[in-house]
Formats: sequence, structure tokens, C-alpha cells
Amino acid sequence: MQHGAAPSSLICWAVEHLPSPVPMRVTRLTVDLMRPVPVAPLTIETEIVREGRKIQLVTVRLLADGAEVVRASALRIRIDPREMPAIANGPPVELPMPEDCAPPDFFATETPFLKGIEMRTAKGGFRIPGPAAVWYRATRPLVEGADISPLMRAVIAADFCNGTSSVFDMNDWTFINADLTVSLGREPVGEWVLLDAETWIGPDSIGIAAARLADRQGYFGRAVQSIIFEKR
Repeated sequence: MQHGAAPSSLICWAVEHLPSPVPMRVTRLTVDLMRPVPVAPLTIETEIVREGRKIQLVTVRLLADGAEVVRASALRIRIDPREMPAIANGPPVELPMPEDCAPPDFFATETPFLKGIEMRTAKGGFRIPGPAAVWYRATRPLVEGADISPLMRAVIAADFCNGTSSVFDMNDWTFINADLTVSLGREPVGEWVLLDAETWIGPDSIGIAAARLADRQGYFGRAVQSIIFEKR
């Protein structure tokens, strides 16, 4: 079974390779993880639901042996570069930069995907229940022969919300995400993406994991997951 960041970033790659009537970028991506995604060949289906000169709405489906395993919706908005008042910019990052942070003291690295992700802990930690902040950097291509785009980097980091800000002991509980929504005020800059995350749980074993996304220049987006809590 593949980590949710891998199919989510594959969806980003598919969306960004679709034509648009004017230059556009993705501002919101919602991924529904409908079934476990196998480490196996996948079929990608795309459909432009709404085409316009200001917005484009795209649906993407991933299928394994004909069964739909992931469905996603991406909103693209036209790019109109201009100087904006500084007051409208996202806040700066007040946490340490990745070079000033240590790698996590443990993390599951038995899968090839996780071996391709560098991590640096800026606040809290994987063993410490509660809010935490971790820098993430993908170090190998997700699609052979293709660069990792800024959107792909943001989504790869975003799918770690629930693990970054775990509220229960990982040895006693599972807390998988059923979906992922990422909203971007701007594209990230550079290879490192900070996930400043927090998880809440309700009385019915359902919760949310949410995070602010940042790069060295400041915060640029937000991510939210719906979480299913189960005892091991």
C-alpha cells in the first residue's frame, strides 16, 4: 500500500500537464483516498469540468486494475502578475530553518517512498503527542524524468499532517486520512516545505489534522485532512 503523498503528487503532475486557455496555477486541490493505492501500475483519467479564462476546474481519477482508488478535484485560477501591498503577504516563519533542525529520532523508513523524503524537526516531534512542525524535502523524482514541481512538493508535505501532529501513541492507534485538501495563496519557493500541524479528535473517533504550509520566505498555504482513529 502506498503512502497518500505519492498518488496525490501524481495527480498534481497530471493536472499541471493539462492545457489551459491562459496561464494558470492550482490554488486548491482536494484528494479523496477511496481505496488503498497499490504499488502497481495505475491508469490516470482527467476531465476538464469547467473551462474559462479566469478559472479551470479539473477532475482526476486514478484506477488500479479498473477500480477507482483515488478521485481528485483541482481548481486552477489565471495568473495575473502585479505588485501587491506587503500587508497582504503571508506571515514570516518564526521557527528554525531546516539546516538548524535535527532529523526525527525515528520514523518508518522501510518503504522506498519514505526513503526519498528528508525531514527536519522544528517543533515537537513524532514521538511527542500534540502540535508539531517539521520541514520536508522530496529527494527523488515522483515521475521518472520529470522535475518535482512546487505544487507537488507542497502536497507531498501536506499529506504528513496526521503523522506530524499525532495525538495518540503510534504503537497503540492508527490515524489514517481519508482525504487531503490543500489551498495555496502562492507557490512555494525552494525544495524545503514546512508543515506546522495540529490534530483534533471528536467523541466519535473522527478528527481533523490541519497545518499551515511555509517555505523560507514565509507561510503560503494550508492543508486539512479528515482522520479515522482506530485502536490497533
